[in-house]
Amino acid sequence: MSSSIPSDKLSSISVADQAATVSTSSSAIASSSSKPSSNQGQVRRDKKPQTKAYPNSNAPQGGSNTRKPGPKPNPSSSTKLRGMEKDSPDVRVSKTLSWLLRHGAQGEGLAMRSDGYVKVVDLLNHPKLHAQGLDLERIKDIVRADSKQRYDLILESAAGVKLEVFGARAVTPPSQAGPSVSVPSETTTTTTVKDGIWWIKARQGHSIKTVKLELRPILSVSDIPTGMAVHGTNPEAWKSIAKTGLSKMKRNHIHLAQNVAGSGVISGMRTSSKVLIYVDVQKAIDAGIKFWFSENGVVLTEGDEKGFLLTRFFEKVVDSNESEITGWMKE
Repeated sequence: MSSSIPSDKLSSISVADQAATVSTSSSAIASSSSKPSSNQGQVRRDKKPQTKAYPNSNAPQGGSNTRKPGPKPNPSSSTKLRGMEKDSPDVRVSKTLSWLLRHGAQGEGLAMRSDGYVKVVDLLNHPKLHAQGLDLERIKDIVRADSKQRYDLILESAAGVKLEVFGARAVTPPSQAGPSVSVPSETTTTTTVKDGIWWIKARQGHSIKTVKLELRPILSVSDIPTGMAVHGTNPEAWKSIAKTGLSKMKRNHIHLAQNVAGSGVISGMRTSSKVLIYVDVQKAIDAGIKFWFSENGVVLTEGDEKGFLLTRFFEKVVDSNESEITGWMKE
């Protein structure tokens, strides 16, 4: 038996139900808008902040939208020469050549043999030197004019046979009687040799670790004609040397001259040196330190296993006026 509801009651119930339904829907909508779905949250977490692209890495500094600088340009594409603006073009070309052969070849993409030689044609095609219009004859001029005889320039056959040695021969170390004279050894002209390859190297001063120069060993201090080995430096550097000894730093060897600058020394010391460190070579040899001659007469040593020649191997230290410098420990 069905029960009937008065029409006025039914009307009031329908209105109430509709209101409740509307209220429930509104709450659901509000809830869904305040709490994102798991999918929406995932999208927001994965989304990266957009950054503005700036040409040539000229992005503004600071802020969350700052673009990180791009990679540095390949140094081999640079035509800038070494040296200072006040230097003459010839000096800057010479400094660039020296830097490439001693330190920069690998970073500049130049192939170098284990004995330090680089093909002249590769050097001439390098942007730094190519921009200067360099050619073989100018390279010869640089080698010939170099007062410190830093370079070896040779012509080899494709089979590696030496056909010509250009410039100064390997020098005999200077004696106390006066400076030695190097005789140029130009044996042929370039027009008489076919199919040869010109190579050039620096005789000493490398920081490239793969270079193994052909050096003449010094077995006794008597092998040094002057009987001495001197390192020249400046007062600021001496402050550190007085505590730790001489260091080869990034180079392969510590460089020593066979006398002070201006006394027949071809290479191994700057003429501007204000502090002169005389090394007791025999004492160092007896302690296991190895010494060699470079082809231009520089005395070279790698120092101890850490690359140092300690102060206990210093014989004396003087300034450029030969006044003794004190304040260092002779162990």
